Amino acid sequence: MDIRRGGPGDADTVLALLDAAVVWLNAQGNTEQWGTEPWSADPRKVERVRGLCASGCWLAELDGEPVGALVVSAAPGAGVPPVEEPELYVNLLVTSRVHKGLGVGTALLDHARMLAGEQGVTLLRVDCFAGRGGALVRVYERAGFTRSETFSVDRGDRVWPGQVLELRLP
Repeated sequence: MDIRRGGPGDADTVLALLDAAVVWLNAQGNTEQWGTEPWSADPRKVERVRGLCASGCWLAELDGEPVGALVVSAAPGAGVPPVEEPELYVNLLVTSRVHKGLGVGTALLDHARMLAGEQGVTLLRVDCFAGRGGALVRVYERAGFTRSETFSVDRGDRVWPGQVLELRLP
């Protein structure tokens, strides 16, 4: 697996990964995490992804095929409480469900750890959907993260439960 630096030209690739993830989540009965509509059909989400890719993204590839995307920054997104120390924040992590079990997410999180180390940052944080019994939260815990704050986002028709997790680096 190769991880390469991406940019604005990769927004459509990232949107395709997100659209495929929505289809997979819905097939699992999970319509709460990212809804039922493709990300590419929502102008606000498209603009968000374009902005994230413009600020810098990383793409995991297997034999030249994009199988995951990562966006990290020095600050969390809206709704997540900031901390009083330097951090690297995972603003987006998506992997191809067709390639589930090949360690794509682990490789991207390892890359985030490496980036934090290069920047001399000892705190790596991420947030995720905390609903459906916390299954996604446990995925991050297995990757070495620990729970910190919870938060929620009012989506109008429902409240989206979120969990912030952190990983202390040497």
